[in-house]
Parts: sequence; C-alpha cells; structure tokens
Amino acid sequence: MQRRLLVAGNWKMHGDKAFTTQFIADFVQEFGGEQRSFDALICTPAPYLSHASDAVSAQSAGIAIGAQNVSPHEKGAYTGEISLPMLSDLGCEYVLLGHSERRELYGETDSHVAEKFAACLSAEPSIVPVLCIGESLAEREAGHTENVVERQINAVLTKVGIDGFKGAVIAYEPVWAIGTGKTASPEQAQQVHAFIRGLLAEHDLSIAENIQLLYGGSVKPANAEELFSQKDIDGGLIGGASLQVESFVGICKAAQKLV
Repeated sequence: MQRRLLVAGNWKMHGDKAFTTQFIADFVQEFGGEQRSFDALICTPAPYLSHASDAVSAQSAGIAIGAQNVSPHEKGAYTGEISLPMLSDLGCEYVLLGHSERRELYGETDSHVAEKFAACLSAEPSIVPVLCIGESLAEREAGHTENVVERQINAVLTKVGIDGFKGAVIAYEPVWAIGTGKTASPEQAQQVHAFIRGLLAEHDLSIAENIQLLYGGSVKPANAEELFSQKDIDGGLIGGASLQVESFVGICKAAQKLV
C-alpha cells in the first residue's frame, strides 16, 4: 500500500522569531505553489510555537506545527512544564515524544514516555504523538538493536494497547546517526523499520500497515530519496538539515518525487 510521506523538521534549541518568519516565507516561495502529495511538519522551540502557527496561517503555507516535548499532566504545580491543552491552544498538531536527547540528557524513561503518549490520546483535541525510538552505537555493535526498539515500543503498548498507535507516528532514530554525519544505510534503516512494522502487525495488521514510520539521523537532500524509497520508510525526522530552508525543501522535493 502507499502511505503518505511525512517530512518533519526538528529545530531543537535553534531559531528566533525572525528566523521562523523567514523560514516559512522561503518555504512557501520555493514549494508553496506546488500540489503537495506529502505532509510537512516543523517542530519549533516552545517559545515560538504560536509565532510559527500564525506565520503558517498568514502565508497559507500548509505546514503542520509540532512541539518538541510535553508534560503528561493537563495542569497543576509543574513549574516550567507545558501541557497538551496549551499546545493545542498554540496551534500544535504534533508533538515529539522520547527523542534520544530527552532520554539521554534529561533521564526520560520508557515508562515516562509512555505516559506522555497516553496523555496525547486523551487530550481534546488530540495531538499526534511522534514516538522517537532507537539504539546507541554500543547497543547496535552488541547486536541489541531489535531488543532496544522492542522494549521502547512495548512500554507504550503496555500503556495504551495497539489501538493507541492508530494515527500515531513512530520515528526510528539510531542515536549514533544523530548530528554525527553518519547515516544508517538504506538497507539498515529498512531492516529496522520492517521489524517495527512486523512487531505492530503481531497485534493489528491494519494499524501496522497504515502507521507512518519515519527515519531520523543525518537525513540530507543527497540521501533522502534513497531512504524514502525503502518499502517501510514513510519520510524523515530531520535535524540539522531542517535549519536551512534549501536543504529542507530539497528533502521535501525528494518526497514529492517518490509519490
């Protein structure tokens, strides 16, 4: 079956209001007039979510806005946290969960990520969770890639069941390929994506066949087409290359070409 491709940019802790405005304007100039058969998403730093949402609306850019993190709590005494209702109020449609940097730098556990995933499903309106999973270099070299991926997915399955993955997104991001310039080969990435889809298919074949599985890890215009052409890769979660509109547009054009 043909799943719709999704090209998602994760700006991490980069940018400001001027950058956000210019990026969206440049994207529209380069790509806005084309009939798109894929989805585009940018995940900005939290302070600029509202500004990005307004800029997208003003430009009729057709880009979804996403957050990089969220609290599992709807409200309360959680200083510094951002809730799902707040994200909805700012125009967010997606949120990244369990990015490797959140897991490594801020100690987010599989169970904590699962709590956030569950909260996304119960929010009104709901926000699409983008579950980030992946192994370290040591884990890959030890042959534990599938064990790590299965553990991270099973934590969410235990919390929400297979139905919770309906409409969700999973981003496989080998930690050793994030920001390093190293990229899993298309064959390596496809192997893990096929494993993920097979794992979900053990619970529900339809959900497994329809879920978007993204690859994240040094995706660039030069390798995007080959990666996205793999059977089980449905787009990318783009880091550094999403900070330059030319490279982000180049990756988007690779997606457009394949559809």
